[in-house]
Amino acid sequence: MTADHVFTALASPARRELLRLLLQEGPQPAGRLAERFDMSRPSVSEHLKVLKDAGLVAEARKGRERHYQLEAEPLMEIRDWLTPYERFWREKLTGLSALLDEMEDEDG
Repeated sequence: MTADHVFTALASPARRELLRLLLQEGPQPAGRLAERFDMSRPSVSEHLKVLKDAGLVAEARKGRERHYQLEAEPLMEIRDWLTPYERFWREKLTGLSALLDEMEDEDG
């Protein structure tokens, strides 16, 4: 999957919430996930399909149910892409902190 697919999947608050539920509560059937949302089950299924297509969840059939589990590896690519920006903001915030310290010293 490409980073574009992952970013598209993460753009939806509902899909981010599905990922959070799978992270915190572990694998679970689609029906149990759907119960947590104020939307139709087919809508939740469509969100799960987008996450699956982006490689963020895996689907396994158990009897008549489809169980989903988090697949976090695509998030590593996003993390790698974001790392330079994190460094950028860390440097900016360090500079701001130094400026505020100087201003405090001048006022003190």
